[in-house]
Amino acid sequence: MKKTVILFDLDGTLIDSTEAILDGFRVAFETYGGEVPSDDAIKNEVGHTLENMFTTLGVDPSKVDAHVHAYKMHYRLISCEKTQLLEGAREAVDEASKFATLGIVTTKTGEYSKILLEHMGLMHYFDVLIGREHVENPKPHAEPILTALMKLEHDRSKTWMIGDTCMDIDAAKNANINSVAVTSGYATRSMLEKCAYDVCNDALEAVKIIKKSDENYK
Repeated sequence: MKKTVILFDLDGTLIDSTEAILDGFRVAFETYGGEVPSDDAIKNEVGHTLENMFTTLGVDPSKVDAHVHAYKMHYRLISCEKTQLLEGAREAVDEASKFATLGIVTTKTGEYSKILLEHMGLMHYFDVLIGREHVENPKPHAEPILTALMKLEHDRSKTWMIGDTCMDIDAAKNANINSVAVTSGYATRSMLEKCAYDVCNDALEAVKIIKKSDENYK
């Protein structure tokens, strides 16, 4: 097994499921008679758990689970149709697979994440996929990353997280691994520069940075 490990976030890092997410929230709010938040308000919360997103968007705590259920029921019907790979994502995964063991660590539901990756022809690249249902504490807690690493042979000094939010980067710090932030998702470069040492445009550029580091390490 390759010693280098690269863990990818999903939304905003490899895929753009913004349309599906917005549609899911619209349906959930309309199902229970609530005013649908603006697109920007919803997008500002992407990366957090669905429970936290609905709470932040004003749903009464007693009704959050029902909203999450309505969201998931609709999302699973439309996710493949309304999700696309980000530019360079396929190339990033393919290039990374040539020198590293790969995993997915996402706050998205793992079941739906697997379906999406299989639909896009990428799931076979990944040795592990950790979603929201696999952990008690989501990112920025270290648990999702540590749970993934328990399933992989790894050298902590050669293990990396690629993500588009400071929650990804902070999770990597908390797990004592390396990280690269990408601006292809839901956080601006200025936001990411507050938490990340390396900030680049997309996953492919991030993989190239890691590959160069890997070669220097050797």
